[in-house]
Amino acid sequence: MNAIVIDSRVRRSLLGAAIVLFASIAAAASPQTGASKPAIRKLGTIDCDLVEATPIVFRGQLYRFEYVRTRYRKNKTGQPYFRFVRVATGEPTPAFAVGHNLGSAFVDDQTVYVYGVKGWGTDTIYVFWSKDLKHWSSATALKQPGWAIYNTSVCKAGDRYVMAFEVGKPKEVVGRPFTNRFAESKDLVHWTLLPEPHVFTKERYSACPSIRFLDGTYYMFYLEARPGRIYETYLVRSRDLIHWETSPLNPVLRHSPEDRQIANPALTREERRRIATAANINNSDFDLCEFQGKVVIYYSWGNQHGVEHLAEAVYDGTLAELLRGFFPAE
Repeated sequence: MNAIVIDSRVRRSLLGAAIVLFASIAAAASPQTGASKPAIRKLGTIDCDLVEATPIVFRGQLYRFEYVRTRYRKNKTGQPYFRFVRVATGEPTPAFAVGHNLGSAFVDDQTVYVYGVKGWGTDTIYVFWSKDLKHWSSATALKQPGWAIYNTSVCKAGDRYVMAFEVGKPKEVVGRPFTNRFAESKDLVHWTLLPEPHVFTKERYSACPSIRFLDGTYYMFYLEARPGRIYETYLVRSRDLIHWETSPLNPVLRHSPEDRQIANPALTREERRRIATAANINNSDFDLCEFQGKVVIYYSWGNQHGVEHLAEAVYDGTLAELLRGFFPAE
């Protein structure tokens, strides 16, 4: 019988595929409960040096909100700004909120709201709103003198809106940075801080919130620092923003070989080389929305210190199924 010779590149490809498959199978079950976690499929990297991104559905179309950092290769303005990208066509909207950072987006009826800070770790959250993604109004949403505020996320909760936002200082407010605090609003423009003990959590690192509300319960994805300087996306829930339950199926996302898949054919050879070789210790800045019966997810991966990539994933089901699926009945 003739021996079958397999080219070394093919062997490496097969080995890589086997590793990815094994990791996917291993991640699908929880050692604590034996239950299977909702299956999130990573689709790969969209871009380099984009991090904070929010998927939204506006007038029946899927858009990706992007915070464009100064160092982004296509940013020739010398300043950060916000924009939206129509996912179906890749067409960006005009830039707005020039000079602002760390944005997030929320849709209410026929209006899009965007929240962000000016600088990193500043004490004021600004809100921008528009009915056409071209003409924007703005106001101060919340000011907390002496606080260092970073990422934000907003959801509708009954007859009010709730914002989760990441705080880095002062120490008496955050305990061990980073910490998530909460605010409420009736109109999405004027916000009031919810006092302690409305906090998650002063005991350990908890950053990059993404909050949702379902059947009287708040669900919040956030970034958890793990031993060995690893950062993973976790999920907790609460009925009062005070008492919190952690999913027994955490982590929701952890870094893996699938992060390096190419989801954007326009990426250059140099960018693909970087994606293939960059250090990867985190899956962070998780955000999501439901669109056409699936959950669209954006997240960041990289070294957590400036070499970062924007990636996408999908859950084949509804948002309610995804959220409930991480808290199986005992």
